[in-house]
Amino acid sequence: MSKMIDPVPSDGIPDDKAGLFAYLRQVIEQARQVAATQANATLTMRNWLIGRAINTNILRQSRADYGKQIVATLAQQLTKSFGPGFTVPSISRMRAFARFYPDHEIVATLGQQLSWSHIRELLPLESEPARSFYAQEVVGKHLGVRDLRQAIARKAYERREVANSQIPEGSVFPQDTFTDPMILDLLGLHDGYLEKDLEAAILRDLRVFLMEVGNGFTFVASQKRMPVSDETEYRLDLLFYSRPLRRLVAVELKLGRFKPAYKGQMEAYLAWLDRYDRQVGEEAPIGLILCSQADREEIELLGLHKDRIAVAEYWTLLPPKAELEAKLRQIVKDAQERLTRRGITAQINEGEEDGV
Repeated sequence: MSKMIDPVPSDGIPDDKAGLFAYLRQVIEQARQVAATQANATLTMRNWLIGRAINTNILRQSRADYGKQIVATLAQQLTKSFGPGFTVPSISRMRAFARFYPDHEIVATLGQQLSWSHIRELLPLESEPARSFYAQEVVGKHLGVRDLRQAIARKAYERREVANSQIPEGSVFPQDTFTDPMILDLLGLHDGYLEKDLEAAILRDLRVFLMEVGNGFTFVASQKRMPVSDETEYRLDLLFYSRPLRRLVAVELKLGRFKPAYKGQMEAYLAWLDRYDRQVGEEAPIGLILCSQADREEIELLGLHKDRIAVAEYWTLLPPKAELEAKLRQIVKDAQERLTRRGITAQINEGEEDGV
């Protein structure tokens, strides 16, 4: 349970008016924050207890229509006694909450980290891994309810799964590093934009882009100058640092389809960063090539992950929900087929090595 800040010794309380006001302001603001956290935790636990009690009661009955009847009756009774907040849909959410999260300790922790409004957005999701993913996003990225709603609408979980399915075993890229495709519809791009327009839009809405890229990314530079000789100088579009990965992350923006030549260009950038920018204690830099289209079969064939390079598509418009879901389903299906073929190939190679 959250608690108030420990009081400073009386001789440490400021004597001047400005200092005293600043101290009192800190006390009041933290007290409000603690009160809000405690109120939310209590509300969350209350709703869980209500949902669990109703679920338990319904399970003990043998009549098929009992559930609907008791929920409707309780909604009327609770509303009459305690006011709004106990409609049939509200009670149904409480029941779903208790069903999805049966452990009391997990619920207690959840109530300290997420508001009930956040939890309401998670309940319609179909799978536990999706609910867990978005809950972690809220905690790790301090997402408000609106941000969470947008992440769910933009299928952040499904796109993270697409990216993960393309990371072979033993790759330097951990799971949950990127999303694919990245949706940059909030960047305000219009038809006929140039690569410099895409870069400018990303820099303008850097927070949106970082939420798409991954957790713990910080911006380092744009158009990073990398002198090689008096005659040669590289220019990297965007450079980030990932605290979880402890690596520099080079990002190159490309219009149109992915081309194999982009691999060599990124390899040169990573070699320069590894030699001149890599700090003691850091891992070797990695690269991300963003293209408007990418042939994932070709990318797998080139083995880019072996060279610390990932490729992801970017979309500058969010398709309608049905179209987005259909596209992602097809991408996931194709990825699963590639994984299956990859597994079969690995088995064949192992058999040849064993002389089978």
